[in-house]
Amino acid sequence: MSDHPTKISFVYSNPKDPAAFEAAYPDQLALARKLPGLVRLQVSKVWPKEDGGPTPAYRLLDLYFADYAAASAAAAEAGSLVGATVEHSTGGVAIAFAEIVEDI
Repeated sequence: MSDHPTKISFVYSNPKDPAAFEAAYPDQLALARKLPGLVRLQVSKVWPKEDGGPTPAYRLLDLYFADYAAASAAAAEAGSLVGATVEHSTGGVAIAFAEIVEDI
């Protein structure tokens, strides 16, 4: 695999109970911060739509690693993070492993 920087992205869909999700989210972040090889963590919240309609996602969590090997090693240790994510992401979550090809 590549020696390019790699990130693992969690894209959280709109939860059925946003308050419950927000109450549990700090625990998920604490688990993410413990992953070996983590060099950067970025937390985002999707802006509400001006028309009040549902957003395409609710929150984003990006975990950055030096390379694919470091991200893979972290993923092997991420069982508790993934378990907590699945439990509290009542709207669903997509998890993507991505090579960073440009960072300006």
